[in-house]
Amino acid sequence: TQRGADLRYDLTITFEEAVFGCQKEIELPRWEACTTCRGSGAQPGTSTSRCSACQGTGEIRRVQQSIFGQFVNVSMCERCRGEGRVITTPCEKCRGQGRVRNNRRVVVNIPAGVDDGINVRVTGEGEVSARGGTPGNLYVILTVKPHQFFKRQGNDILYELPISFTQAALGDEVEVPTVDGKTTNLKIPAGTQSNRSFRLKGMGVPVVHSSARGDQHVIVKVVTPTSLTPEQKRLLEEFARLEREQSEQNDKNIFRNLFEKTKDVFQ
Repeated sequence: TQRGADLRYDLTITFEEAVFGCQKEIELPRWEACTTCRGSGAQPGTSTSRCSACQGTGEIRRVQQSIFGQFVNVSMCERCRGEGRVITTPCEKCRGQGRVRNNRRVVVNIPAGVDDGINVRVTGEGEVSARGGTPGNLYVILTVKPHQFFKRQGNDILYELPISFTQAALGDEVEVPTVDGKTTNLKIPAGTQSNRSFRLKGMGVPVVHSSARGDQHVIVKVVTPTSLTPEQKRLLEEFARLEREQSEQNDKNIFRNLFEKTKDVFQ
């Protein structure tokens, strides 16, 4: 008896469901064994009979002659489809097929750490073949919805953290969201530059079928203010003036040092 066909089902899950795993109940149409004849194809109370075409072997043997001599060609019996027995009284419900079309509810276990495009195999939940054959498998193809804040890179999670230029210059301690639904404190050192990355170890995506877990990378983005109060503008202008003076003094020191070194060479 031939094995039943495999089935494919496309399933969309959230970012969090992909990270932590979940159970999903799905409904799909498929061929199932007829409950009336239990997959035999014969009406209950009747029996099958031996195929007269192949004498119960399921094979047709034909002897052929060639220039090399005699040989036997073996093929599947078309009358009984290789089963060796034929149905005399077909089942009224399935009309002798041994299977019927039904909608089936299946619970799919999604393991933690799956990614977009991964397929999850559910053994034995495919279609049955005619006359009670072994069922095929169900393959659930996953599509993971993008997250509003988090991005995935392998088993790591990327999160962009916007901070002000004063936080970057002076340093600060901020709360950072994690995929676990909690927040964790992150210390930002003074002088932090935009695009600097901080690692939160073990706060990423679990490795499938493992206790290991990736990291979360917090990428700092320094935000430039688009509008300033008069007081903020005055303070920034004062800061810019001091910065220019410091830069000019540094340039003078560099020139003086260079001049002294050059003078020493030519003396």
